[in-house]
Amino acid sequence: MASKAFLIVAMIWVPTLAYSYKVGGDGDGWKSGDNYTEWAKGKVRDAIATNYVVGDEAGWKVGVNYTAWAEGKTFRVGDTLVFMYTSGNHNVLKVDGADFQKCASSNASAKPLTSGNDVITLATPGKKWYICNVADHCSKGMKLVITVFEAEAPAPAPAPLPGSSTPPLPGTSAASGISISPLKYTVWMLAAMALSKMVMT
Repeated sequence: MASKAFLIVAMIWVPTLAYSYKVGGDGDGWKSGDNYTEWAKGKVRDAIATNYVVGDEAGWKVGVNYTAWAEGKTFRVGDTLVFMYTSGNHNVLKVDGADFQKCASSNASAKPLTSGNDVITLATPGKKWYICNVADHCSKGMKLVITVFEAEAPAPAPAPLPGSSTPPLPGTSAASGISISPLKYTVWMLAAMALSKMVMT
């Protein structure tokens, strides 16, 4: 009789252990009315973003062909460029196409990056131009031009429920709206089989 009581308690308590997901990135977790599509897009973008060390092992210095380095790479929004160099010897300055050709900045308020480990997140699509404006380094090849493409799109959102304007929540059945995790389903099925065996004996 004690084993039957234990089984009944287990059937009620164990399924509650199946909920261990933290969605949304804040202390509130999953709650009605929040837009988790945008939250998920950011997570997907972060997961597929690439960090490019400009010049690879050579880094950012005179004598490296940065056009050849960039060839064959696909830069996307969310990726980062890391310019590694000896601080004080070089810098990184973002310029426009005309200034790139002249190897000089026409923007008097532009501030070069000078840390020696400068990280630039590619935030928008389009052409991007970078130069070193120390002495004649740019004219000696310390310049980089890249084209940044849109971030790869995550999987499309689920279609709205019939008669509804909102899509079903992940892990729910479109027909019923009931959410059942695989672990919870398995525990309930095992408990139901054990209970039916007790009733039959």
